[in-house]
Amino acid sequence: MTTVQPRLSPHDASDEIEDGGGDVTDAVEAGTTATIAVRGRSRVPWRFLGGRAAFYLFTLWAAITINFFLPRMMKGDAVTQYLSRNRNVSPEAAEALRSLLGLDTDTSLWQQYLDYWALLLRGDLGVSLLHGLRPVTEVIGGALPWTVGLVGFATLVSFAIGTIGGAIVGWRRGSRLDALIPITTFLSTIPYFWLGLLAIALFSVNLGWFPIGKAYGVGMAPEFTPEFIGQVVHHGTLPAATIIIASLGGWMLGMRNMMLTVLDEDYVMVAEAKGMPQRRVLWGYAARNAVLPQIQSFALSIGFIVGGTIVMEMVFSYPGVGKLLLDATNAKDYALMQGVFLVITLSVLVANLLADVAYAFLDPRTRQTEA
Repeated sequence: MTTVQPRLSPHDASDEIEDGGGDVTDAVEAGTTATIAVRGRSRVPWRFLGGRAAFYLFTLWAAITINFFLPRMMKGDAVTQYLSRNRNVSPEAAEALRSLLGLDTDTSLWQQYLDYWALLLRGDLGVSLLHGLRPVTEVIGGALPWTVGLVGFATLVSFAIGTIGGAIVGWRRGSRLDALIPITTFLSTIPYFWLGLLAIALFSVNLGWFPIGKAYGVGMAPEFTPEFIGQVVHHGTLPAATIIIASLGGWMLGMRNMMLTVLDEDYVMVAEAKGMPQRRVLWGYAARNAVLPQIQSFALSIGFIVGGTIVMEMVFSYPGVGKLLLDATNAKDYALMQGVFLVITLSVLVANLLADVAYAFLDPRTRQTEA
């Protein structure tokens, strides 16, 4: 005998319910939409994943191609900049440098492009003239942990606090908690460099609670010791706090608005009508659906994490990827610029691919629409 039960959440669209007689139970979504629920082992959406992977591979090729041609469209190059600072370099040495950096005028642009791909597939990003012909991978590897550690931690904390806080504010709409939205939004409109300077003036200069800048104290050598870790945490607290304050408003406002939309859905009202605990309705039904757009936005912010904030690293003199990119751009160091852009591009694409996969598993309607 087939029975009909109301479906409380769109996520249950893929549930198959069998009764004692082996019949399949239909799940009718609250409202006007009726679907057959399918329970059992969730199938891997290979068609959806294949389509997204193909899209991101094409995007990666386009990004790498632009990454190659864009620096070469700029006026001047790294060797010219280097010769302007070192006038005692012979013409032969200058030509050798151009060949080493892939800027040989005797080689066509197309051949340089093919050579760039050949080196890239071998994991060779070239050498940085700005850093004494050190490998680009080594230079980026020295700056990347500082940026990921600081900006990554601050972004994760800001996302968590903003998402959870926005869900609670949206759930309790009309209460005093609504005052948090204009306050956090106002703080997010303050220019970051100004917020950082205010934090330095108040907490570093006047109160002396935190150091003005740098990643660790003068005279300290990077090593995995409690003293050094304490120095890193102490120096990173102020810039991390300013990043959290500056980005908290966007996460909270976005989650609160999505909660207001989701709370009017039929499956939420049905869950409340069935007498479910308010906490379960909030986190199991309303917040679970409202958080989906937040996941996509968080994936886009991965580029912010890897690329760092140039302004933040300049204000706090922090040795991260953002400052590295700025120095490479000023020196027209093609290899270093391309290496940093490549790392940022790969990070954003991988993060978006993972977000699409998570989105598809959290909301089956996405992969059904794509299919």
